[in-house]
Amino acid sequence: MAQRFAWTPGRELAYTHEEFTAIRVAARRTFRTALLRIRENSDHLAAWRAGRIEAGGTAWLLGEALDVLARTGDVPVYDKPRTVRRRYRAALAGGSARCTWGRLYLSRKETAALAVLIIAELGLNVTTLSEMPVPETLPGTTEAGMPVYRLRLEKRRRAGHRGRFESRNVTDSGADSSGRIITDALEATAHARALLEQLDTDVDRLLIWRQTTPHDGHGYRRAVRVGPFGLGVDEMAGGDWARSVGLRGSPLRRMRKTVNVLHRREPGQNTQDTHDSIYVVGEPQAQQQAVPVIADGALEAVDAARRTVFTARLIPDTEAGDRQTVTAACAGWEHSPFSPAGQGCAASFLLCTACPNARVTPAHHPRLAHLLNALDHLRGVVEPGIWEADWADAHARLADLRGRLGEPVWQEALEAVTDTDRTIIEQLLQGDFDL
Repeated sequence: MAQRFAWTPGRELAYTHEEFTAIRVAARRTFRTALLRIRENSDHLAAWRAGRIEAGGTAWLLGEALDVLARTGDVPVYDKPRTVRRRYRAALAGGSARCTWGRLYLSRKETAALAVLIIAELGLNVTTLSEMPVPETLPGTTEAGMPVYRLRLEKRRRAGHRGRFESRNVTDSGADSSGRIITDALEATAHARALLEQLDTDVDRLLIWRQTTPHDGHGYRRAVRVGPFGLGVDEMAGGDWARSVGLRGSPLRRMRKTVNVLHRREPGQNTQDTHDSIYVVGEPQAQQQAVPVIADGALEAVDAARRTVFTARLIPDTEAGDRQTVTAACAGWEHSPFSPAGQGCAASFLLCTACPNARVTPAHHPRLAHLLNALDHLRGVVEPGIWEADWADAHARLADLRGRLGEPVWQEALEAVTDTDRTIIEQLLQGDFDL
């Protein structure tokens, strides 16, 4: 604690689409090979236990060896040196991990590949995934052919007991759903979990793998071992798997960042502030993706301003050639921004306050002030959706005009409203002037 050090910003960047896809394909290839191997041997073991294999042959000896493997964690072997017993050598077809304990259990590298696939789907923290208990299946969902799994997640670095724990439901609705990888993980670890329950009933983990040697993977400081099994996954395992398929470095952390920042685009066991400031802001790909979003937002803001800001010109008196409208004077009726050129303006008189061709003199102030009051009263009697669609922009432009003129001028205008102004505004709001 006495040693002083300075925090440095991380330079860990998200994977590109091509890199993400390549890593996911490699992980799927590794895990899929293991899953098919375990599935084939599980079917053989089930057939042997059900008595469907004729006794005495090679297939029967393989079933017997698999039964021993499922009950003890290893096939029948001699202790010193560790070699497969002569009786089962032909049936097992070799003494390698794939031919012996690998028939029913995942290796450390295969579990790392499984972790990559889960992170690619769910964006989980490596430690959270490593310590995640076996997911619960919601009642009735498996029978319906669409199992829903409840994942129990813990974020150790989050303060407070309540904030550390959360649950997330994922559904296996098909091969492309996020829940399918959980279904496959449960199938691949079924035999390991069954034996682990006999060895230590207090241990509950989804990711379980068979140790190659008694010290397999012990370099990680949080390594957990029960009997012949290792629990969870770590960056070392991720790095070992990556190198075995020709990749550089463990992809676990960068996969999580890629998923949460570029794919899910929402926090994964982080607050929104942490997600934005730590993960999103410094990510070049997120910055590039934000460019069109920011541009669209700016254009939308400009459009909103044009719709809600008073655009007509304020002048002291009507100029020669101006035409009088219901709400203002018009200096360009033939060149309306709301109608095709040369056809004359066909827009509502409410849009005069949004037209650069419109001219507003002090003589128009009373009528416009009365129109704003009328819209205020109308707001309380129409549906909110209708108000926003038909009247809100006109109200905003008149409110902007009131701010420009000032309250004293506006009050004088209200006091100068005539019966003719009231009649014309009533006809305007009733649509009598619409074409």
